[in-house]
This record gives sequence, structure tokens and C-alpha cells, in this order.
Amino acid sequence: MPLAVYVLGMSAFALGTSEFMLAGLLPAIASDLGVSVPDAGLLVSAFAVGMLVGAPLLAVLTLRMPRRATMAGLLLVFVLGHVLGAVTDDYATLFASRVVSALACAGFWAVGAATAVSLVPSDRRGRAMAVMVGGMTVANVLGVPSGAYVAQQFGWRAVLWCVAVCALLALGGLLALVPQGSGSGGSGPRLRAELRAYTDGRVWLALATTALTSAGIFAAFSYLAPLLTDTAGLPVSWVPGLLALFGVGSVAGITLGGRFADGYPFGTLYAGIGAVALVLATLALALPTGAAVPLAVAVFLFGVAGFAVSPALNARVFALADAAPTLAGATNVSAFNLGNTIGPWLGGLTIDAGLGYPSVCWLGAGLSVAALGTVGVSATLSHRRAAGTTSGPGPHDRMAGL
Repeated sequence: MPLAVYVLGMSAFALGTSEFMLAGLLPAIASDLGVSVPDAGLLVSAFAVGMLVGAPLLAVLTLRMPRRATMAGLLLVFVLGHVLGAVTDDYATLFASRVVSALACAGFWAVGAATAVSLVPSDRRGRAMAVMVGGMTVANVLGVPSGAYVAQQFGWRAVLWCVAVCALLALGGLLALVPQGSGSGGSGPRLRAELRAYTDGRVWLALATTALTSAGIFAAFSYLAPLLTDTAGLPVSWVPGLLALFGVGSVAGITLGGRFADGYPFGTLYAGIGAVALVLATLALALPTGAAVPLAVAVFLFGVAGFAVSPALNARVFALADAAPTLAGATNVSAFNLGNTIGPWLGGLTIDAGLGYPSVCWLGAGLSVAALGTVGVSATLSHRRAAGTTSGPGPHDRMAGL
């Protein structure tokens, strides 16, 4: 794997830390800026919405620009956004800085994903994406807990400074190791040519699979802490350790998924998404027992299954939208974030309806089953297309899951 791909993974680590770190800093931010905790919570929503909207918007606006220069510019904007947030005493300014940072993050992820897959042969796209997604995963395992510790010792502003420094280091690595000519430039793809790839219904099925899978995972993960304490009756002090266990599982899952995504894309999707549904159903049944060891194993396996599918989800979209690499990365980012937004919202509705915390596990399992349905339809369409050709599937078709 080229070193440039690992630089992109390091960049994803800085971006991921910023995206997820704020949840643990909300009380301190609210107290410091004189706002309510729910108002501070809107900073998390601002970043999510910025990611959802920003990925396709920035992909279109930067489509004809050299990718390395685009990524460098976006990382610089990301750094400046965090510096602004670190020095301001105004909530509105901090809110604006989060929106700007989210737009830069979304744009970088879209262009970075397209760059990562362009730096490797077509049969190693899944592994390349595993490195990038792995950066986000490690951010959850190391970056977010480290940010919480730094905030406790030096204040929440210090965390923003740390993320800015990490992004600057990533910027230096990008300029040093990502080839000047990587990706599209003035002679690159035009918007109309990239949009043409989206006339294939299988692309939309792949995006639907991404959104449904993400929604199923985050419908349950967002409420994992109260599930373990309120429903299972485990001590609150156990929650950080169990969340870390989930993180370790996610690193194992992303590594495992990256190995199989290229050679067996549909098999990886079937196995991974099916495992998510099975683990969530098991977790729902095990929670009332309060049995610590089975619950710990279930949480670990949830992390493994939930992240094992990520490389295949990304590789699938890139394979189908091969002529639209930048928009493929952008729309899949939006699909992920759409699921991240809808899943917790639906989970909140089931809890408010009086169905209890375990209902989010059954909801996540149901959404995962729906995702399996889209995979099945997509596989059927792909096999029919392959059967309709006389020359047999080419490399592109094999990467699309045939």
C-alpha cells in the first residue's frame, strides 16, 4: 500500500477526532460560553449537517481542481476553523467554526477517498478505503478518549488546538508524499460525465445500502451507554471500558473487511450486515440478564461486524460509479451521514413511544435486514447484467461484485 494512502488515513484520524470529540465536551463548553447543554449539543448537529450537505457540494465545486491542491486547501481551512473555535468566547462564532470545519472535512473526505482509490490497482480499492476508514475508527478508539483527557486537564479549547496540530501534520505529510499529479486536474472529469454514472440504478441501491447499514448501527450505538447501565444494570464505571472494547472490535472489523472487500464484495456485505442484525438481536435478549461477560462479547462483536462492512460499502460504490470517482466518494459520505442522523432519531422515537431502550437494538436489526434486501436486489441486477453480456464480465464488473 503506498505511503500516500496512509497519509490520507492520518488525515482521516484528525477529521474523525474532530467529528466525534464534541459529545464529551458539551458540559464544559456550555458552562464556559454561558449556554444550555442542549444548545451546546447543536454544535454536534451542525457538524453532522455540514458533512451531509458539504460532501456533494464541495465535490462539485472542486471537481476540475487538482486533488492534492484541493485537499491541502481543505485541510488548511479545517485548521483555521479549529483555531477560530479555540480562541472565540462567542457561541455563534464557535457554531460557525464547526460548520466551516464540517464542510472542509466533508470535502476532504470526498476528494481523499477518490484519491486513495486512484493510487492503487482496482483490485485493492477495498484495502485502500479500509486505511482511510481505519483513520476514522482509530479516532474513536484513541483520539476521542485522548481529547476527553486533555479537556479535563487543560480545558476544552486545548482539544481544538490539538486537532489543529494533527491536521497540520497531516497537511505536511500530504504535501510531501501524495504525488503532485494524483487525481483529476484541468483535464479531469466533467460534472456531466460524472453525473451520467448515476443513471445506473445499482449505484442508488448501493447508496441505500450504505444509509440503511449506517442507520442500523447508529440506532443502537448512540444509546449503548444507557442500554448497558439502565437496562443491563452494569456500573456506570464500566461504560468507558466497554466502549473501548467496541473500538477495539471496530479496528479488527475494518482490518478484516479490508482483506475481503475486493475479492468478495457481496459476500462481505452479506456476512457483515447479517452479523450486525444477529448481534443486535442477541444484545437485545442478553441485556435484561445483566450478564457482564456475554454483554462484553456482544459489544465487541458489534464493533467487529459494524465496521467490517465499511470497506465493501465504499468499494462497491466506487466500482459502480467508476467514471465518477469524486462524486462516488461524496455521495457515499452523505449516505453514511444520512444513516448516522436518521438512526439515532428513529431510536429516540421508539424510546419515547415507551418501548424501552432494548427497542433500539431491534430497530437496528430491522434496518440491517432492510439493508440486506438492497444488497440482494443489487446482486440480482448485477448477475442479470453479467448474464446478458456475450464477452463475460471485465475487471470493472468483477469489482462491482460479480
